Amino acid sequence: MTPARDVLVDLFQAGIAAVGGRAAVARALQGARPPDRIIAVGKAAGDMCLGAQDLFGHDIPALVVTKTGHTPEGLRAKVIEAAHPVPDAASLRAGQELREAVAQMPEGSRLLLLVSGGASALAEDLPEGQTLAGLQARSDALLASGADIAQINAARKQQSRIKDGRLLAGFRGARLTICAISDVQGDAIGTIGSGIGDPKRVRCAVDLKLVATNETARNAVADAARAMGLPVHCNQESLYDDVFALARSIAATLKSAPPGICIMGGEPTIKLPPDPGLGGRNQALALALAAQIAGDLRISILVAGTDGTDGPNDAAGAVVDGQSFAPDAISALQRADAGSYLRRNGDVLITGPTGTNVMDLLIALIR
Repeated sequence: MTPARDVLVDLFQAGIAAVGGRAAVARALQGARPPDRIIAVGKAAGDMCLGAQDLFGHDIPALVVTKTGHTPEGLRAKVIEAAHPVPDAASLRAGQELREAVAQMPEGSRLLLLVSGGASALAEDLPEGQTLAGLQARSDALLASGADIAQINAARKQQSRIKDGRLLAGFRGARLTICAISDVQGDAIGTIGSGIGDPKRVRCAVDLKLVATNETARNAVADAARAMGLPVHCNQESLYDDVFALARSIAATLKSAPPGICIMGGEPTIKLPPDPGLGGRNQALALALAAQIAGDLRISILVAGTDGTDGPNDAAGAVVDGQSFAPDAISALQRADAGSYLRRNGDVLITGPTGTNVMDLLIALIR
């Protein structure tokens, strides 16, 4: 019998493959007229730009803003790598260059804008009087508060010269095409990246394409599970609560489920203590679930970010089962240090950058 971890990782990779930025953009733009400029921003920006270059070649000027370490091989573009989830000086330079690049496009020109999650931190152009230190302090406070992404994005929109559609307000061209990968509940372009690609302020023709979502990934996982002969008992976007509340409700569902697969997607929240340890929301949820299923050898669970990252470390998430929990895990959860505990026990999942970002996936195998 194939080990449960291998099954879960294979299913996760099937979901990732279905929402890869390069292929998703290339599919969406088949038959489209080449743009005069390509601008890509977000964690998946590099792969999305590669998809456009696969179709249109490498001669079109391209500006890519992405997370440090997320630039794919083979990309020919001006690239600015910046910090995530807390902005840095490169984020401010990126925001200014994005605004200038859009404003410099002449009348009659065509812009291709590629947007994915993470853009809120990766690019910012602050109003006069605002400082990087203040921006970082606000970001830290928001991330520690347990606020969800919609609340965080709403706050970010209030103090920005490029979010909430302001970036595109300076576009004077004739045609704007937007390809977006959604990392938000509801998949609204006004919420992805705090609305950095929201076209509500432009006056030209707009073609908006949503090229990949959490639903796309979940459905691909379900198809792969069925191809393995595993029945799928749930497939829902429901990971929208505090990690500890989710752990209790999800564990109750899994304990009563028949053999097969359960799939859930979304973006959990976690309230951080002062001086938190290693790990992110997915590792915290995985360890909290391990506590709930301790001793139950039927259940194995993968929880991971589809972008390949989870908090300030190199793990995407973790894979746990009924043997993953031990008494010292309680302290790790209290200190928001689930990553350290899971790493010591060999439970973390490391994928590297995936070229996409459609929130998080939870995949559970019940034997």
